[in-house]
Amino acid sequence: MFFTVISILVIQRLAELKLAAKNEKIMKNKGAIEYGEKHYKILVLMHILFFISFMSEVMLLDKKISPYWPILLTIIIFTQILRYWSILSLGEYWNTKILILPNGHVKRKGPYQFIRHPNYVAVMLEFIFIPLLFQAYWTAIIFISFNSFMMMIRIKEEEKALFQETDYADVFKSTSRFTVKK
Repeated sequence: MFFTVISILVIQRLAELKLAAKNEKIMKNKGAIEYGEKHYKILVLMHILFFISFMSEVMLLDKKISPYWPILLTIIIFTQILRYWSILSLGEYWNTKILILPNGHVKRKGPYQFIRHPNYVAVMLEFIFIPLLFQAYWTAIIFISFNSFMMMIRIKEEEKALFQETDYADVFKSTSRFTVKK
């Protein structure tokens, strides 16, 4: 099951990078400006290191699938649903980079109706539950921490650009970053 999970995740990431490249061309042709170039390479490196750490911990330490795997796998599947709902909701605006159209109108549909950063929530949940599926506790601890640090930088940069260049402040004034408000 381990190699099936890894294969699916790697195929997903490669497909997402291909989609991001396609969307980047579209957005830059429309006049989008890129922000956060300095931290982007570190973000990409973090994702690569996550996979290396996860695979190494499982294989080198001979980790087995968790006895709670049905619950964990269900959570991971719901995380993937949130991830792709986020991507599909943004359409050509979705990207792994921060690309902002000056004077743009922010989309608030799909999971973005409820929270500002559903894709980042999905990534955080992946960094927790994918390693836990195979009892790779060190990978979970290290990358929850690394991702939290990177998201502080990323979200600050992204929201600064959105506030500066778009109607983000008006559209999301009553929406929480990560939790659904009652």
